[in-house]
Amino acid sequence: MDIIEQVTHLQLLNQFWIILLFLIPMVLISRTVVAGTRYSPILIIVIFGLAMGYILVLSDVSSPGLPEFPFVNLMAGTTIIALIASFFVGGQELRKILGNKSMDDDDFIIPSDEETVLGTSRTQFVFIVRSFFLLLGIEGVSRILLSTGTGINGLTNYYPLIAYIGLIGSVILIDNKAKIKNKHLYIRKGLLEIAVIIGILFLSFHIAVLIRPIISLPQIFFAMMISAGLGAICYKWIFGPTLRALLFAGIPIVLAANFMVGGSRIGDAFAIEGMNSVLSYGFFGQLFWMFGGIALLMFFAKTANTRNLAPGMAGALSHSGLTGACTAGDFGKIAAKRAPIMINIPFFGHIFVFSILAVSADRGELWLLPSFILVAIGLILTVISLNKMKKANGDDRKEVNSLMIFSFGWQITAVFGGLTLLSLSAMQFDYSMMAQSSAISHFGLFAAIQGEMFGTEAALLIPFIFSMPFLVHPLVFFMFGRAMENDGNMPVVPVYIFAILGVAGVVFSLFFF
Repeated sequence: MDIIEQVTHLQLLNQFWIILLFLIPMVLISRTVVAGTRYSPILIIVIFGLAMGYILVLSDVSSPGLPEFPFVNLMAGTTIIALIASFFVGGQELRKILGNKSMDDDDFIIPSDEETVLGTSRTQFVFIVRSFFLLLGIEGVSRILLSTGTGINGLTNYYPLIAYIGLIGSVILIDNKAKIKNKHLYIRKGLLEIAVIIGILFLSFHIAVLIRPIISLPQIFFAMMISAGLGAICYKWIFGPTLRALLFAGIPIVLAANFMVGGSRIGDAFAIEGMNSVLSYGFFGQLFWMFGGIALLMFFAKTANTRNLAPGMAGALSHSGLTGACTAGDFGKIAAKRAPIMINIPFFGHIFVFSILAVSADRGELWLLPSFILVAIGLILTVISLNKMKKANGDDRKEVNSLMIFSFGWQITAVFGGLTLLSLSAMQFDYSMMAQSSAISHFGLFAAIQGEMFGTEAALLIPFIFSMPFLVHPLVFFMFGRAMENDGNMPVVPVYIFAILGVAGVVFSLFFF
């Protein structure tokens, strides 16, 4: 082996330690910053991730897209893995709600309360590090089995090593100070969960390839259907370390990597013709669709509590930031329990969403007639849900049923209402898809665009486009934080003001920018 090969192999190990030191501290610091408050660490991850990516390019350490740091891009592409865990839990919760199943409290593991880092307990720290290794290992195995990502940044020959390091690291990372009823069973559960996630990735990929000649539905759609269905069947499954870790820290780590990639493209993206209107719509659309939905729940359904607002909007917009905050327990146990249900409900309507978008992608423009029909259906369902929520009177089952209808209705309204509005502007179709995905922080659309459903240029730009409206998230999480400090009740007047600003900004972005 010559000296050049030795340096190359050493560089690979350096890349691994660099990504570990990039992402894990970012998540830990974000938790430290919000320690002692009711605010979500996702807010800080947004700022730190964008800043880190921008500084790396500004300092000439890397170029836009961070090709010099292939492990960052590898981790940024693991969105679907983190979502599979949420879909599985959503399927479980749906079965319990619809089947009126009552389950005993989960006492299989009692987490350690010992604080390792300010704001992060020992068990939480292990979950964060374990999530990193899980995402790395599962993605490595997936790329080996599916032969995807070949030739990207020279990692192809190293996928077996990446998979080995990730899986071994994830298996051995168990908090020895947490009280676990049966440690051997707990570890076996973790291994089975890893195998099932890999199986879902394998099946969903090949199903998507199989039906591609008929309709170009993305892999994320089939992954959702399989994992949610499996969750409904295995509704009694008590989580092992894999699901627990991914639910707690999977989305924050994926977002941190994507924001780094997005931040690295800040300088270049602004120079692209037509990009300013995309960014402007994404920013003000975030205000409009988020606070507009909350305003509807407040004004018509007469509810201002985070137990309804947080999971309702997480599901209604398939909102990555709120989803991560809810599943991590930032908005309380009720919101954490409801969020997976609400996230899954709109995805059952994605057979229509992705079918229409697949046809639209082939046409190069939005398929308007079915879009108009779906907007009308979405508005009707939204009205029905608001009426049901108003009559719920705090009843848990009635509130959940109302939120399920609201999540479905407002999602259809937001996705196709937004795309219909964008079709009236001069924006090209792939740009409008990026704009709408970022305007509602829609994880499903993000994963589809990332998978090149709307072309290579959109796939390269989406981490940046998707991340920029997260600059609105200080407002979003500030409002939810204020609500948590006020027994879960959100201030009403600021929500109405933000919603009105969103309407004005969207109109300006579409027709006057």
